[in-house]
Amino acid sequence: MPDVLVGPDMTASLAASVSSLPLQAGLLGSQAGQLLVALVAVALVIVVGKFVLKLAWRLVTIGIVLVAAFFLLSTAGVI
Repeated sequence: MPDVLVGPDMTASLAASVSSLPLQAGLLGSQAGQLLVALVAVALVIVVGKFVLKLAWRLVTIGIVLVAAFFLLSTAGVI
């Protein structure tokens, strides 16, 4: 199998070309593209927030049930 030679600047040029790909496509070059990127970012935040709030409501509900049970048991003199 022949040896593969990689020059020291080959990875830098690859990283530069990959990072500038959205700019070359013109996605962030126009106001409509920037608006699209902003709306997609907001949509991602909303979707993630929806799942986080769903979990938070479950935790709050469990906490209310546990504290209410403890309160009732301590009021009745069981605890």
